[in-house]
Amino acid sequence: MSRGRFIAFEGGEGAGKSTQAKLLAAALQRRGIDILLTREPGGTPGAEAIRGLLLDPNGDGWRPAAEAMLFAAARADHVEKAIRPALDAGRWVICDRFVDSSRAYQGGGGGLSDQDIVTLHRIGSGGLLPDLTILLEIGEDAAAERLSHRDGGESDAIGGRAADYHSAVAAAFRRFAEAEPERFVRVAGDGTAEETHARIIDAITPLLEATR
Repeated sequence: MSRGRFIAFEGGEGAGKSTQAKLLAAALQRRGIDILLTREPGGTPGAEAIRGLLLDPNGDGWRPAAEAMLFAAARADHVEKAIRPALDAGRWVICDRFVDSSRAYQGGGGGLSDQDIVTLHRIGSGGLLPDLTILLEIGEDAAAERLSHRDGGESDAIGGRAADYHSAVAAAFRRFAEAEPERFVRVAGDGTAEETHARIIDAITPLLEATR
């Protein structure tokens, strides 16, 4: 049995990652591909419990180092109990966020070194990386409008941070994509969900063809 494929969606707040992950999962299932659709932080009971600690808008908040370690712990459980078993069974994994979010948010936004975050990922998750990372990019005005509709004007503990924090996150994502073009594909997400989905299908075609 051949190993499954791993696709992660990345991007800032309101970029449409969850919507596009679901659309891609449905499209691949129609092609007869067995899919695990999951998210971070989350995907296992333990990781979902940590998600509550991290994103509760009424919590006390976490400093970047503690936040990074909590994300790494959630990811380690997620990888061990869900992602690796699915890949080993030949399933395709589609994940809404993965390690590059930690690199962008706790690194680019929080000021931690990329090396430290990558080291946490190596210790906790064996350094696992997606076969393809889809970076959804969207303008600030469009993101704000989507968040207003999605959250009713309220954001989680990380999404509600200041604009300069999210600008630093976006800049970090761009750096990663430019440094690793063999793993990243950048997709404009400002249009309709259907338009963005069509771009994503085009982007994953090489991966589909490689598995035939």
